Amino acid sequence: MSRLNATLDLLSELTRWRSVAGEKEAQRGLAAWLEQWMVDRLGAAVVLPVAAQSHDTPPLVHVRIDNGAERTVVLYNMYDVMPADDSGWDVPPFVGGLCDWPELGRVFVGRGAENNKGPVAAMLILLCELQQQRRLDFNIEILLEGEEEVGSGTLRRYLAQQPCPIAPAEAVLFPSLCEYGGGAPRVYLGFTGLATGRLSVSGGEWGGPSSAIHASNAGWIASPAWQLVNALNAIAPAADSGVLGRLMPDEEANLLLAALAESFSLEDELRFRRSQRLMIEGDTLSCLQTLLGSAVLTLAELHSDPPGGRGVIPYRASAELAFRIPPGFDQDAMIERARQRLVQPVLAGSELELFDSYPGIRFARSANGVDALIASYRALNATPQIWPWAPGCAPAYAFAAVAPAFLIGGLGHGGNAHAVNEFVTLEGLERFQQSLSLWLTGFNDPASGRVARHTRETPKTIKTGKKP
Repeated sequence: MSRLNATLDLLSELTRWRSVAGEKEAQRGLAAWLEQWMVDRLGAAVVLPVAAQSHDTPPLVHVRIDNGAERTVVLYNMYDVMPADDSGWDVPPFVGGLCDWPELGRVFVGRGAENNKGPVAAMLILLCELQQQRRLDFNIEILLEGEEEVGSGTLRRYLAQQPCPIAPAEAVLFPSLCEYGGGAPRVYLGFTGLATGRLSVSGGEWGGPSSAIHASNAGWIASPAWQLVNALNAIAPAADSGVLGRLMPDEEANLLLAALAESFSLEDELRFRRSQRLMIEGDTLSCLQTLLGSAVLTLAELHSDPPGGRGVIPYRASAELAFRIPPGFDQDAMIERARQRLVQPVLAGSELELFDSYPGIRFARSANGVDALIASYRALNATPQIWPWAPGCAPAYAFAAVAPAFLIGGLGHGGNAHAVNEFVTLEGLERFQQSLSLWLTGFNDPASGRVARHTRETPKTIKTGKKP
């Protein structure tokens, strides 16, 4: 069987598992299935058995491939995906299948095809091949989690243990399809931090209704829903679309952004967003500075109790939210400022509950694995964009005690992540495997720019709180 066919078979199997947040049995089933697959096909040893883990959260999959080497590389990935129903899909999202699209050719469509079951399947099939050919002279730690979409709490607590369950490694790679929209691949030298929580207003605590009452009383009884709107506006004014603050990237970051701006196309980046009101203006460099330098409060869901009560004044209203805070900001201070703004008497009854948080992190351009990643792209005629950090969030901070860099990398074209008709091109899967093979085998080549082996630092405290 060809590498591509083996990858599609594995991707089809992974797609059928509804591994979304809240589907605990499906997530647990897929985790156990992946663990056994790696034991059978890769000869991996189980480090943290799925069967021994709590049923309260999606289990981690942690296995080790011992090649008898002195060095270790960590491969991190995720098996959780976003929810989906069949509406609008060319094939059912949790069945998946091949389609022929006029502009892209042959594609695999299914939930997780791009983010991130496609890369997981391609990574595992490639590892089988490289192991059989004895082409890797290092040990491999594989970590697959089921909470990447909701904050990676279990993973971060696991890695915060002392001693850390993973020994010091050369580098950590998050294999992913990084030719976003078919454009230039990206190399991120850091990631934005994330803090998730809930802002709620209960009527009975400030003189509002303690139970739902008829909406005809709206002229003289205050509504928790409107109090919630006021509280949100106090934290992050609606006119700024949730922006909490901005900082100007430092000199090192600006040098990278200036080089990026020379080839970066705002038109290409925003071509799918032209129908939406954009909160940026200025030249390419200033727009990039604004994007990376903005700490933002994003709203995921707004609720009122009782739900669907158009004819009542609710007794409670709440917002599921996230603070997305770049490296360079004091995350704790920013969240504390938000709390203090809610203390005003006019916002009585407002409560900000923090579920979980991790800070942003940056690492050096010279960090181990960066040159090998860039070289893997260039070998396949791709010119990478180098970003000082990603505007998106990832649990990179959790790996600070393991390796000097947490890289997300891999060629390949996919799209519609989190949306209808999520896909990966078949050419993209093959290209992804080619680039990942080059990165992995690049560690065998001194010319790849490999630096001294990482030594463990004392892990910093990982802040955790109540789970949602």
